[in-house]
Amino acid sequence: MIKKIFFSVIFISVLFQMEMIANSEFDDFFLNRTFRIDFYHSGNAKEEHISIDKLYLEGKWSGNKKSLIFPFKYGKYRYEIYSYPQNILKFSKGYDSYFAEYSTTQEAINGVNKTCHETALIPFPRRKFFFVIKKKDRKNIYHEIFKTKIDPRDRMISTEKKYGNAKIINILKSGDPEKCVDLAFIAEGYQASEFKKAKADFMRAKEIFFSQEPYKSLRSRFNLYGIFKASFNSGTDEPRQQIFKNTAVDTTFNSFNSPRYLLTESNKKLRDISSAVPYDAIIIMVNSKRYGGGGIFNLYCTFTIDNKQTPYLLLHEFGHSFSGLADEYYSSAVSYNDFYPPGIEPDEPNITALLNPKNLKWRKLVTAGVKIPTPWRKTEFDRMNADFSKKRAKINRKIEALIKKEASPDQISAARKELNDLINKKEIEDKNFFLKSGNRGIIGAFEGAGYSSKGLYRSMTNCIMFTIGKKPYCKVCRSAVEEMIKYYSD
Repeated sequence: MIKKIFFSVIFISVLFQMEMIANSEFDDFFLNRTFRIDFYHSGNAKEEHISIDKLYLEGKWSGNKKSLIFPFKYGKYRYEIYSYPQNILKFSKGYDSYFAEYSTTQEAINGVNKTCHETALIPFPRRKFFFVIKKKDRKNIYHEIFKTKIDPRDRMISTEKKYGNAKIINILKSGDPEKCVDLAFIAEGYQASEFKKAKADFMRAKEIFFSQEPYKSLRSRFNLYGIFKASFNSGTDEPRQQIFKNTAVDTTFNSFNSPRYLLTESNKKLRDISSAVPYDAIIIMVNSKRYGGGGIFNLYCTFTIDNKQTPYLLLHEFGHSFSGLADEYYSSAVSYNDFYPPGIEPDEPNITALLNPKNLKWRKLVTAGVKIPTPWRKTEFDRMNADFSKKRAKINRKIEALIKKEASPDQISAARKELNDLINKKEIEDKNFFLKSGNRGIIGAFEGAGYSSKGLYRSMTNCIMFTIGKKPYCKVCRSAVEEMIKYYSD
């Protein structure tokens, strides 16, 4: 142990003695390495507490060296780096987290505390600094909730390589990490014997990803890495079916009590494995046929690889986790309460409360002469969705009942197929509905978005952030995605 600490101190000291040309703001304050700050985030809807867990020195910094201050107001939280003792802002990043979503649930509102593990990635500072976390209030104004001083020469900063025997597959290499968007694809729920399947699935995911604009046109700005760490079991947890698996990053369905919501709370495991490569974003590819996924801004996205809706799941969830896009649907059941406070303009780029119609956030893209708000066949669509939601809930209850009475695998499999068939049928019905819509291609302000039937609006009648099925991002979403790609790669 003493030898390990001594080596860590020597290694970090050598870094500080490296000759570097201080010809930029980055080089003046940072080294070209990654500093990982792990911390605990605890509390409920009314209170929260943050405490540092552990600090790590990892590989080269892969982020943008020119734009150190995050230019977007996306994310409920923001972490910031300030010089010490001058207190000058040097770096910032907006993000959401598992705790951010938990704090909106009824359980959190009832005062039940929860502790989540979180991570901030920053360039490695040359000298002492303040690490600050800020949170938005109900008016979307950031306020400081945590501040601590950190010394990058601390002998307890770990230099241990935490990813163990993970295998790296270079899915796509376009250029230097600091000039590209670096995506880490994590193979989740694959046993050692399924390595060939994981490699094939990585390549299939790549083709899906680059079939969509603007990724297709901006392909040369991306590096994609596949990371394979064998799981003890194949698949993922399905609590409602009493199925639990020992997997690489502990993903599970039924997150926040939503049957199809697929997340992980094992942030430390996830970050350890991801540290095998330079990354700007994490995508967890889950070895499952079941429909499901999830996406949290600047945390990660998940998707199941063997479902008919896999293209939709990957592209929709990545829209959340990478570009901060909001859900535009409003009819599906979610566990959130008051996610978007009434009368407050959401910061997400693709939805609006339309508080100032003449100053619509996507006004430069609005179709000339279109009425704001923009009429559409909402009543008819709502009727279709209500019928779908009722049928989906009924089948989910049927599956749970079959599991409880220990029905045969064939019966359970048939019920799951019934659910998948219903979802696929919904995709066709929605497609036909919007093909007949008189608003095709029009950019305006259509009521119904962000889990709210009233008071929130989206820019186009349909988008991959609105309905199930592989389809384009609307023009507003595509513009937001392009901006984020350029932020990381320009």
